[in-house]
Amino acid sequence: MTPKNPIFDLLPPELHHPAVRAILQMALAEDLSAEADWPGLAADPARGDVTSQATLPPGLALHARLTAKAAGVVAGLPLAQAVFHLVDPSITFTAHCAEGQRVEPGTLLAEASGPGRGLLAAERSALNFLGRMSGIASLTRQFVDALAGTPAVLLDTRKTAPGLRHLDKYAVRLGGGQNHRLGLYDMALVKDNHIDGAGGVRPAVERVRQQYGERLPIEVEVKNLEELQVALSLPVQRIMLDNMSLEMMRQAVEMTAGRIPLEASGNVSLRTVRAIAETGVDYISCGALTHSAPVLDISMTLG
Repeated sequence: MTPKNPIFDLLPPELHHPAVRAILQMALAEDLSAEADWPGLAADPARGDVTSQATLPPGLALHARLTAKAAGVVAGLPLAQAVFHLVDPSITFTAHCAEGQRVEPGTLLAEASGPGRGLLAAERSALNFLGRMSGIASLTRQFVDALAGTPAVLLDTRKTAPGLRHLDKYAVRLGGGQNHRLGLYDMALVKDNHIDGAGGVRPAVERVRQQYGERLPIEVEVKNLEELQVALSLPVQRIMLDNMSLEMMRQAVEMTAGRIPLEASGNVSLRTVRAIAETGVDYISCGALTHSAPVLDISMTLG
């Protein structure tokens, strides 16, 4: 069970996870050279921010505006709010758009008011979360738009920044994609190395089923139509078509005839994703959503 923590009141339920708490704490600790204990750094809001300590009077109150400098999809506003709150709980934060909302350059995303030292101590960590997550959501939305009119579902992968998986996958959902497995523990994905080590598709899948029974869903990767034929006779929930040509994927869809959902993987880009979907596959997984998304440019100005 996830421990109760007041900071979770600021976050959506799907981010009520100890890993998210640790990420927030680590982000502030590395920027402020401080151990950020909950509820935060209220005793010394600018601990470690030597420039703000030197230039801003302790009691100076300021107002900050967070603005999008590029078009995209917003994700991570609750994380930004949590960062400001952890630095100084007296900072007020008001969001002016919804999570998952498309925005244009110049859109006011949020405002924050409170001690100037606290605002500047929190600025970079808040914008790092907001920019990265919005970048992932924005790229995901581009892929989803490219799939419009097809039944294919866009999936992410485990190619996330170490430690940030919960946030990366949350951002994918806000962009309109769906999540593949979260880790190595919630689905058995039998890939080429497992198949080679076990001596074939059939023994690899049979060993997983023998080990776990019906407790876990099984997906098996195949690289050609011969392996697909074997996989279709096995008790699996999904088959991954690994780096197949468009023509081979079309043949795979025809062979499968809807018996088991098919997932296309490999060489997926904005240029290729539509053609892949038009082969008739059910799912398309894309690592680029999380490993190559450009950060959405967001600025904070004080007044």
